Amino acid sequence: MGKRQSRPWIVSDELWSLTEPLLPEPPLKQAEGRPRVPGRQALCGILFVLHTGIQWECLPQELGFGSGMTCWRRLAAWNEAGVWDQLHQLLLNKLHSKNQLDWSRAVIDSSHVRAARRGPKAGPARSTAHARAASTTSLPTARGSRSRCL
Repeated sequence: MGKRQSRPWIVSDELWSLTEPLLPEPPLKQAEGRPRVPGRQALCGILFVLHTGIQWECLPQELGFGSGMTCWRRLAAWNEAGVWDQLHQLLLNKLHSKNQLDWSRAVIDSSHVRAARRGPKAGPARSTAHARAASTTSLPTARGSRSRCL
């Protein structure tokens, strides 16, 4: 977790050793088909999409991370299982134990808007029931012919 690498979507051995135990057991396959993409590859695919901002379905197959939909489903399943919250807490505890958290750079943000006691007094609402509204789709014409020719 020390040096920043040129490809931040590649999961280091150290990070994977912390993440892997948090992942839920994969369900048993009900039917034959493609082999399941390993969790580490799926995590790399998730990080690639999140880092680059590409659409899930545009994840290049050549990278070996599985399809974008596979990575998206894995992200949703891991989110549902609470993996990200657990990993976040684990990393915070690890950094705290090594005195590597710099709380002087922490920011707490909030906004407060004071509610006014009373707003301006509103006048009576104007009624449009007795007056006909002007047409906004055509010019006013005489009641007879609309032809301009004589």
